[in-house]
Amino acid sequence: MYTEQNNIPRPEFPRPQFDRGEENFINLNGTWEYETDRGLSGEARDLCGDAPYSERITVPFCRESVLSGIGDTDFCEGAWYRRSFSLPEGWAESRTLLHIGACDYEARVWVNGTYIGKHFGGYVSFSFDITAALHAGENTVVIGVKDFVRSEDQPVGKQSQRYHSHGCSYTRTTGIWQTVWLERVPMDYIANTKYYPDIERGILRIEADIVGGEGMTLSAGAFYEGNAEGMDSVTVHGGHATLFIKLSNVHLWEVGCGRLYDLFLTLFADDEREADTVQSYFGMRKIECRDGIFYLNHKPVFQRLVLDQGFYPDGIYTAPTAAELEADIDRSLQMGFNGARLHQKVFEPLFLSMCDRKGYIVWGEHANWGLDISRPTAYKSFISEWCEILARDFNHPAIIGWCPLNETQHTQDHDLIRLCATVTRQYDNTRMYIDTSGWYHVKGVTDMMDEHNYDQNPETFARRYAPLKEKGGEVNVHHVFGREHELLTDMTFVSEYGGIRWATEEDKGWGYGDAPKTREEFLARFKGLTEALLFHPRMSGLCYTQLTDVEQEVNGLYTYDRVPKFDAEEISSVLRQTAKIEE
Repeated sequence: MYTEQNNIPRPEFPRPQFDRGEENFINLNGTWEYETDRGLSGEARDLCGDAPYSERITVPFCRESVLSGIGDTDFCEGAWYRRSFSLPEGWAESRTLLHIGACDYEARVWVNGTYIGKHFGGYVSFSFDITAALHAGENTVVIGVKDFVRSEDQPVGKQSQRYHSHGCSYTRTTGIWQTVWLERVPMDYIANTKYYPDIERGILRIEADIVGGEGMTLSAGAFYEGNAEGMDSVTVHGGHATLFIKLSNVHLWEVGCGRLYDLFLTLFADDEREADTVQSYFGMRKIECRDGIFYLNHKPVFQRLVLDQGFYPDGIYTAPTAAELEADIDRSLQMGFNGARLHQKVFEPLFLSMCDRKGYIVWGEHANWGLDISRPTAYKSFISEWCEILARDFNHPAIIGWCPLNETQHTQDHDLIRLCATVTRQYDNTRMYIDTSGWYHVKGVTDMMDEHNYDQNPETFARRYAPLKEKGGEVNVHHVFGREHELLTDMTFVSEYGGIRWATEEDKGWGYGDAPKTREEFLARFKGLTEALLFHPRMSGLCYTQLTDVEQEVNGLYTYDRVPKFDAEEISSVLRQTAKIEE
């Protein structure tokens, strides 16, 4: 089997909020054996076993990307990955977990010829306990992938369902697109945690799920800038434990000030069972939505968001480096935004941790485009992965709200919309919730009424929202289907606007409306549209489309290769004005 490992791409630890240390981490990124399987005959050809593979691929980049070494952008419904690895000494007496950051769409895993399991969903992280299949010396892992982009039975986000990219649909992502790694854990270990900050009482509540651990002690200690702030411990029974840490000092997590506490969790016993230690972090903040207005720590905050789609010219869904991943946040901040809608894609945990640290607010979203949510099969294809997303990302203070669906069709199954809201609120009642951003809301489901508006005329744009200046005001909704929907009452969030087309060459690329003829015209339009929302007494936020160009769509404030189209001060001077609700 092919075992050569050269320079590892994306070598960093991919999950900073739940870290067991470098000695328990093996990064499997790099060169893997690879085989395209357009006929879905791979298992019959023993690609899950010893059959030869004809290609090589660089993980964690999707097969369509240049960085993968494949660069094939045609439709591909099947692919196979294989590589070998050796476990370090000391791992044999514990458990080994195989983690896959994300793999689009259906992934099946074999280790040393033993079938381990499968996972459905192209966007969330998942893992398998592969301990029983391992042996001394060299081990082999195989990952078989199926991806049916055109089926309308799976979420695909902005991946094009035509051969070519077009409009606001871009190059597809098939297979592995986030880090693959091994983790050593004790036989009894901490599996998952949920953090509930209470800023009024200065308490952090921790809900922990434990594998094994019966009768063991779970302890937690909180530190801020190296100073001990509080601790608690409890005996584990039934695979669960609840702790309460009373903090000596409450340092609030705020926009632009990501004040994070370090948290050390330890599961231990008086007998010979090995202890499990996890380093984590949390932020103390409270989110409320009152009359459609976003409050953070009891203060109204205007959401100056930018639409971030997370595409890269050479990596497609995957940033080439962690530094480039972080640079997109800094680019947004430089332009005067305080957060982002993470649009039609579930961003990797490392990115969310960067947002946590910087105090950069974001909305968590799923990639529902491509999934026909009028079909009964949508329940299976959507709800299960959405629950995994909620569980994986619950502890990130930067996430201020959930919006699982975007611009759904008029034939949507309203029962699915309601179920998604119910599931989300039962798992997480600490954040804001929008049922479906843009077009078709379901009455009584959303916390914050929003719409998308790409009117390029600042005067008519502002006039549209004039009736909303008084509570109870109404506007009609119009959208691309050409149908007038019900009146929106107390709409407080324009979650997509602008999208002003601006290319370096005349008439190059796609964008919304007529492109400005001069830079001055662009800046005047941006200013007029933005101030209509900033200075509105009932508006809680805006989201400008978009941070960067993506392929043929040229309405970014940066080009696709991240060159700024405008001086940052020209944009930030508009956005950083005090909003009406902040006065």
